[in-house]
Amino acid sequence: MFGRPKNRRKPSEARARVPAIDWRRLGLTVGALAAIAAAVSAVSWAFDQPIETVAVTGRFQRVAPVDVERVVKEKVHGAGLLSVDLAAVRHAIHTLTWVDAVSVQRAWPRGLNVLVIEQTAAARWGERGLLNTRGELFDSDEPHIPPELAQLAGPDGKESLVAQRYLATEGRLSQAGLRLTAMRLDARGAWEFDLANGVTVRLGRRQVDERFEKFMNTALKIVTQRGEDIAHVDMRYTNGFAIGWRGNAARAAGRDGGHDA
Repeated sequence: MFGRPKNRRKPSEARARVPAIDWRRLGLTVGALAAIAAAVSAVSWAFDQPIETVAVTGRFQRVAPVDVERVVKEKVHGAGLLSVDLAAVRHAIHTLTWVDAVSVQRAWPRGLNVLVIEQTAAARWGERGLLNTRGELFDSDEPHIPPELAQLAGPDGKESLVAQRYLATEGRLSQAGLRLTAMRLDARGAWEFDLANGVTVRLGRRQVDERFEKFMNTALKIVTQRGEDIAHVDMRYTNGFAIGWRGNAARAAGRDGGHDA
């Protein structure tokens, strides 16, 4: 009889060996990483010094540089040059009235450079409000209103719409030698504007752009020549316009067709 064959393990079934750990190399790696972290921390500490100086620049007419410096120092109190939140500093400066744009940069070793751009007032809004050139109401309670600014008025929330029409209209009129002093949009959606010579031009609610073009093409000449005699020009007519003369005499000019608001 043959003996029972002995069980032999195949090479593939041999137990996997755990690779030997190079403790020396591992220790060197960990030590190098620790040294790098310590160096970074030391450099950060060296550069993250408390902020001591704030340099404010810009062309100032309405904003006081000392107010900007005060706001910045209150915001960065105790912060370092690297850890300071520049976005929060810019936001704090924007809370000052008349500030339009702000740039804040770090100045080594312990300072900040601040550049401020002021708002440009394009027109008045209501009694004490001011609009910028984008039609934004940036100050609703300005005690010192520049007298040369045009007076705009309209329903709440319509500031941008009124400002856009004012800017477009003012540009065309100034080319013709006339100055726009006021523009109004009433609650019904009707438009009218005043000229420096005292003439009020009524455009109404419908076809406002077309009526303004009709004013420029047909009524502008007589308004320019006889503005002191005219109280208002009504462009709300189908094929023409009507003039309201100053004094007791009322004479119509250029009227043809029915009134259309």
